[in-house]
Amino acid sequence: MLECNIDARGQAARLVLGIGAVGVGLVLAVFTLLGVLPTNLGWIVAGGSIFGGAFAIFEAKTAWCVVRALGFKTRL
Repeated sequence: MLECNIDARGQAARLVLGIGAVGVGLVLAVFTLLGVLPTNLGWIVAGGSIFGGAFAIFEAKTAWCVVRALGFKTRL
């Protein structure tokens, strides 16, 4: 099912991107809690960033990319 379709460079790029996205999502969540961002928008953006980052980390760990699995070519 999850056949390896990315190399070590692609895995590293997705891991760094995923960690960064989770970090940004956590910062956005704190800003939302402090009232700096509007509640609805803040939670949606923070949640999306955390979910997307976690998915990118999953892709890095499994050496699988959903975009490539759909037949698209990526640089990494």
